[in-house]
Amino acid sequence: QVQLVESGGGLVQAGGSLRLSCAASGRTFSIGRMAWFRQAPGKERELVGTLSWSTGNTYYAESVKGRFAISRDNAKSTVYLQMNSLKPEDTAVYYCNARLTTDYWGQGTQVTVSS
Repeated sequence: QVQLVESGGGLVQAGGSLRLSCAASGRTFSIGRMAWFRQAPGKERELVGTLSWSTGNTYYAESVKGRFAISRDNAKSTVYLQMNSLKPEDTAVYYCNARLTTDYWGQGTQVTVSS
């Protein structure tokens, strides 16, 4: 099993930045992929971006490409989501996801962007 703990959410004005963290513990050596998802009120959960645990390759949804960046600190088994040029439509609960043979989820952290 893997446990995921997110932090770093909050309230920010449009155009501002936030960095989310996701600390993984447990069977981190079995992680194949880390990802960030988000879910806005009344909407389905959507993929924000992914990071391959073995290669470090990343993928981003078109809606965040060029503004968001996923990185990791292997020593801390922590993945980050750097969010720049935030827009009100980025307001959502952000979830960290780890894929092994099954998916594990963090508890979510609220990001609110005011106009």
